[in-house]
Amino acid sequence: LTPKENLERPINQTMSAQVRLRLLPSARCLFDEPVQVTVAGLRSKQVVTLRARSTDERGVAFNSSASYRADGRGEIDLNRDASLSGSYVGVEPMGLLRSLKADALHKYFYKNRALEPFMVNFSVHEEEGGMLAEATNERRLIGDGVRRVPVKEGNIQGVLFTPPGEGPFPAVLDLCTFMSEKRASLLANKGFIVLALPLSVLIIYYFLISCFSQVSRKGVGVISRSKGGDIALSLAAFVPGVEAVVWINGCSANVGIPLYYKHHQILSPLMFDFTKVIPSESGANIIKQAVENPLAEENKGSVVPIERAGAHFLFVASEDDLNWDSKDYLDDMVARLKRHQKKNFESVIYPAAGHLLEPPYGPHCPSALHGMLRFPVMWGGEPQAHAAAELHLWKKIQDFLRTHLSCNPAQTKSKL
Repeated sequence: LTPKENLERPINQTMSAQVRLRLLPSARCLFDEPVQVTVAGLRSKQVVTLRARSTDERGVAFNSSASYRADGRGEIDLNRDASLSGSYVGVEPMGLLRSLKADALHKYFYKNRALEPFMVNFSVHEEEGGMLAEATNERRLIGDGVRRVPVKEGNIQGVLFTPPGEGPFPAVLDLCTFMSEKRASLLANKGFIVLALPLSVLIIYYFLISCFSQVSRKGVGVISRSKGGDIALSLAAFVPGVEAVVWINGCSANVGIPLYYKHHQILSPLMFDFTKVIPSESGANIIKQAVENPLAEENKGSVVPIERAGAHFLFVASEDDLNWDSKDYLDDMVARLKRHQKKNFESVIYPAAGHLLEPPYGPHCPSALHGMLRFPVMWGGEPQAHAAAELHLWKKIQDFLRTHLSCNPAQTKSKL
C-alpha cells in the first residue's frame, strides 16, 4: 500500500467496495489545519457512528464518538451534516477532535513535543458496532523546512524554532508555564522565529534580549498565558527591546514569588488565599477568587507598571476563565493605560471561553491537575464556544505579531 492508501483504508473486506472514510484534502496536515471528514458507500439513510481515538504523550487514551444519518446517496459530510447524538450534537466539522476525552476525570491531552505528530484514528461503525472503514489523520506540529534547535545557556534550557529561508524573521519568545513546543513550532510554520522557554527558569531577561536582538532591529514579541502573562508584562515594562506582547488569561500583577531584575527585587508577590478555593462535585476546584486583589493598597507593589512600557499589547480574556479573574485584570490594565493617555493596546474578550486557550483543533480540557498547586482545578469554557475562540484567536495573534514585528529585508540577518 502507498502511504496514503495505508492512512485511508476500508476494514471489512466484504464492504471494501462500498464504504470509504476520507480525510480531505489530505490525511496528513498541520496541527492547526482542519480536515473534512466524509463517508461514502453507505445505504441510503443508514445511521452509523463515527469515532475518533488518540493517545497522548503520557500514554493516556482519548476517545470521542458521534452518530450520523447518511443522505439519500449513502454519504456523510461532517462539514454539512449534523451529529444526532454522542460527544456533541449538531454541525461541527472538527467536533470529533474537539471532544476527545479520557475515561478518567481531569485529564489534559499532552502533545508538547514538536517532532512527534498528533495521530488521530477515525473510524465508522454500524449501529451494532462493526467497523466499516477507518482513516488515520497525521497532524504535524512542525512543517517542512522548519528547524528545531535545543538551546542551553547556563541554567536556561529551551527550544528554538526557525522558519525555512534566509530571514530576517520576526522574533517571538513563547513563555510556557511548563515546557511545551506546540505553540512555538506552529508559529514557526507561519514565518516567525520562536524561542520556547519554561517559566521554571525565570532568570531569562538578559539571555532573551541578547539572543533575539540579533534577529531584527524591530524588537521582540512575547506570547504568554496564565502565570506567563505577568512575566510578559514585566519584560515589556522593565526590559528594553520588547516590541509586542500577547497576554492571554493572566494577571495584571506579579503572582506567587518575588520578581528580580539585575539582582534587585522589582515586584513583590501577589499571594493566594486558599480559604477562597471552591470545590466542585467533580473533585476539581475553582481557584478564580483565591488570588488576592491586586488593587488593594497592600498589594500595589505587585502590580506590573505597564504604563511605562513602549511595547504594543494584545490583551485576551475569557469570561468563563475559572482559574484567573482575567476579565477584571484586563479591564484594570485597559483603564490604567487610558488614564496615562496610552493607545498602544487592543483587547479581545471571549464570553464563553475558558482558561486554556490554545492553538485550534486540539481536545477541549475543562479541568486538569494544576501543575503548580498539585490538585485538580476547573479551567472553564463551553466546549463549542471555546473551540471557536481558539480558532479566532490563533489568526488574531499572528496578525498582531506581524503588524508590530514586521521585518525589513535590509535588516540584520539572523545569527541565532
